[in-house]
Amino acid sequence: MTTARSPANDPDQIEVHPSGAALGAEIVGVDAACALPSDGVATIRKALMEHSVIVLRDQRLDGEAQVQFTKYFGAPEIHVRATAGSTVPGIFVVSNVEEDGRPIGALGHKAIDYHSDLAFMPKPGTLSALYAVEIPPTGGSTTWCSGYACYDALDESIKGRLVGLRATHRHPHGPNNPPEVIDHPMAISHPETGRKALYVTPTFTRSIVGLPADDGEALLQQLFDHVAQPRFGYSHDWRVGDLVMWDNRCTMHRREPFPPQSRRIMHRTQAYNDWIPTP
Repeated sequence: MTTARSPANDPDQIEVHPSGAALGAEIVGVDAACALPSDGVATIRKALMEHSVIVLRDQRLDGEAQVQFTKYFGAPEIHVRATAGSTVPGIFVVSNVEEDGRPIGALGHKAIDYHSDLAFMPKPGTLSALYAVEIPPTGGSTTWCSGYACYDALDESIKGRLVGLRATHRHPHGPNNPPEVIDHPMAISHPETGRKALYVTPTFTRSIVGLPADDGEALLQQLFDHVAQPRFGYSHDWRVGDLVMWDNRCTMHRREPFPPQSRRIMHRTQAYNDWIPTP
């Protein structure tokens, strides 16, 4: 792992280029494999808080370097779901590749609908970082959706209905869930920006606490249709060497499918920071 400071990490040379979409920005002038000064970390964190998703192109990272970069923004944690393919604690391998008849990672090649990482846990994921090791020639793009923009665009009557409401969250794969059913506020206040964000996702959100099943399902479907609008999203076409970090507290993301015969290997780190969603 490289630890020396790189000339590329001069804070005065770091540039932030917004995507022009509801969220997302590319950051240039950063070598994530090298040490970052505190003011450089502050610049990157400010961009993350403003744009919710940041993209660093043309990185060269081993697992230890990615974990070290993540540590600038929070304590990397071991994923609740075990995965092969990495001997570095804190690296979760996202891949459809098999070696000796066994998958080296998780999540395969199929489409994955909108979700916020680990929303089914009492303390969900705070920040995530995904690094592209191998990508397929077609497919596999990722779209992030702004919970801020989704909430802001809701009718005032819907915002009023969400006050005090909590929704349950469960992972589709039962063993990934904690023993107790977890519920979180449907509209949360971001602990750092103070902004309101919608916090429901088609993949994990199951029901609304205290509402009759039919009423809860109707409201959730209305919200799922709402967040699916392209105006709230930023889509990323991956290149090898891309490092993307995002804030799970105010975003959700989904993945497009890709051909099963194509190889895709991504390394993910996760920072928790002891966040508990609050209204």
